[in-house]
Amino acid sequence: MATNDTISDMLTRIRNANSAKNQVTAIPATKMTQSIAHVLRQEGYITDFEEIGEGIDRRLMVSLKYKGKNRQPIITMLKRVSRPGLRVYSNHKDLPKVLGGIGIAIVSTSKGIMTDREARRQGVGGEVLCFVY
Repeated sequence: MATNDTISDMLTRIRNANSAKNQVTAIPATKMTQSIAHVLRQEGYITDFEEIGEGIDRRLMVSLKYKGKNRQPIITMLKRVSRPGLRVYSNHKDLPKVLGGIGIAIVSTSKGIMTDREARRQGVGGEVLCFVY
C-alpha cells in the first residue's frame, strides 16, 4: 500500500514494532526514510538499518534498541510535527528543544536532514519533521 506521508508511515511502523517488542521492522525505502534512519542511528535510538530489495520493492530493515531485562524500548515517543496538511518551519534561533534537550527534533534543512542541535550549531533552520525521545 502506497502512502502519501512516508514519514508518518515510518514513525508508525517503528512505534508499532516497539510496542510489540520486535527486534526488526521493515519500512519502505526512500531518500527521506533513509536520512531519518541515519539520524536515529547516529543519535543511538536504533541499532542499525540496512536496505534490501531493488526498485519498487526496496525496504529498510531497521533494528530497534531495547534496554534492561524486560526490554524497555529506547524510543519512548515518536511524534510527527510537520505534516502534509500543516507544514511547520523554524529558523535556527526558534528550533524547539525537546524535553529540555533530552530528546531530539529531526529537521529537514537545506544542508540535509539533521537534529535540532546540529541545525542550531550550523545556523540553519528548516522544516521540523518530528520529535524523538
